[in-house]
Amino acid sequence: MNEVYEFLKAAGTYYLATVENGEPRVRPFGTIDVWNGRLTLQTGLKKDVAKQMLANPRVEICAMSADGRWIRVTADAVLVEDVDAAEHMMNAYPSLRAMYAPGDGNTAVFALENGRAVIASFTAEPVVFTF
Repeated sequence: MNEVYEFLKAAGTYYLATVENGEPRVRPFGTIDVWNGRLTLQTGLKKDVAKQMLANPRVEICAMSADGRWIRVTADAVLVEDVDAAEHMMNAYPSLRAMYAPGDGNTAVFALENGRAVIASFTAEPVVFTF
């Protein structure tokens, strides 16, 4: 899982895919953290993306590195109902504090569980991780 975290962190922006009414929804994301041994991301509960993950937790993430490798992560996004997880995320991304606060009723941290990640390129065999 650390390799997955490091890849996504270094990429800076990754694309998160969810499903809404049977249709795919993809948007850029930038928060990635490890909290209590779990890979986590952050969003607002008022946003459609949070509603989509709560309705159907299966998500996919895709990102590309500067060296031409890419990663695809498939996992279940599970809401973490612990203010400490949000505080940890805010510490990792202090700029979020302008919009969010742990325990504000909107800040949401989702853990990626039952995950599988593949790091691939055009020149090397894929590397697979499960978490």
